[in-house]
Amino acid sequence: MKNFENNGAASRRNTLKMLALGSTAGLLGLFDSKVARADSYETPSYQKGLAPVTITKVRAILTAPGGSNLVIVKVETSEPGLYGVGCATFTQRAAVLVPAVDIYLNDFAVGRDVDNIEDIWMATYVSSYWRNGPVLNNALSGLDQALWDIKGKRAKMPVYQLLGGRSRINVDTYVHASSPTLEGLAEQVQGFMEKGWRHIRIQQGGYGARAADGAIADFKAAKYGRDTDAPSDMGEYLRSVPRMFDHIRKVCGEKIELLHDMHEQPEPIQAINMIKQLEQYRPFFIEDPFSPENMPWFKQLRAATSVPLAMGELFNNINEFREPMVQQLFDFIRCHISQIGGITPAMKVARLGEWFNVRTAWHGPGDTSPVGHQANNHIDLAVFNFGIQESQTFNTRVQEVFPGTPVIEKGYYVVTEEPGLGIDINEKEAAKYPIRYNGMGTIRKNDGTIMKP
Repeated sequence: MKNFENNGAASRRNTLKMLALGSTAGLLGLFDSKVARADSYETPSYQKGLAPVTITKVRAILTAPGGSNLVIVKVETSEPGLYGVGCATFTQRAAVLVPAVDIYLNDFAVGRDVDNIEDIWMATYVSSYWRNGPVLNNALSGLDQALWDIKGKRAKMPVYQLLGGRSRINVDTYVHASSPTLEGLAEQVQGFMEKGWRHIRIQQGGYGARAADGAIADFKAAKYGRDTDAPSDMGEYLRSVPRMFDHIRKVCGEKIELLHDMHEQPEPIQAINMIKQLEQYRPFFIEDPFSPENMPWFKQLRAATSVPLAMGELFNNINEFREPMVQQLFDFIRCHISQIGGITPAMKVARLGEWFNVRTAWHGPGDTSPVGHQANNHIDLAVFNFGIQESQTFNTRVQEVFPGTPVIEKGYYVVTEEPGLGIDINEKEAAKYPIRYNGMGTIRKNDGTIMKP
């Protein structure tokens, strides 16, 4: 038995040797062939990259066809006819974006390879040393979106394909319903439901704090502040929101998803007490309950209620999102893509959120340009943890200035298959609508104390 085992082992060793020699001979023969010689190898066409293209000019375009100041960054390249557009809108300080883009970004970006988006983004982000400023963040956002637009055009693909491809049929949105009366608000909600919307944000009058009907604030009577400063009756606001939800649920039913924006104006403990009252009405989410200065209150709010929460449109630096998302303090991240640095950081924020079950609900107000809305939509279509998208409708002037302005059908933004972001700017039309120099409106309490948005 022992001899048989030894003979078997020897036989196996001899067989392996023969196989090894045969394989080696075969490989030597292959390496000696014309196919194997490096000097005769030709890269297949499908492995060849596109020829390098560099940035030749970066400039800002200002326009206000819809009333809000919009800032567009246009990036021109060394390839004739190839350019990209991005949104750098900082509507409250639009004019300061012009030197930031035309002088700083132009000088910094010219000559760089348009394909190296990550490298350009990081170089721009750290080069000013202080990196939490809204002006330079908006400028960087415009540059970044324009580079993604260029990359899509070079690849002859829509940007969402470069971000991973389609994850849904189109981009589900919510629409804004607002009226000073509950009856008028219910009519608006019903009208939007008939047009196909499944998610509707409801506001009775203006954002967050609103003045009581017919009341004249003491600071107004004392002629304190500016004539344009708006008064607030926070107590009435806090009492009115639960009544509003109750009325809309009774009139419009349980099927429609309802949202509400507090706009960071109540005191934190007031916000907590009000949101607890809304649980029975099953909000889709309550937006911005606290100002950025009051973020530690989120732990107490989270412990007090199961109402879904949305936060983040006033966040400025991408690192501000990390800890709240990791701690799962809110359910939806409300980044303003044209403020945090563009598509590149937005994708990182979205991917982080996926790990902690935080969904996207990108900020999409009227003072985001149609270019910015298209950037939102391409991300929305691609990321797995998409939640909802704030929508806007655009007048004919805006559509003429921005060919390819996003279209809504049955509550969905429809993303086209055009290469890049699928949108352009008509500079001749844009010039017809100059910007105005304005800022955020001031809201005051009855005694004149300013309220933070």
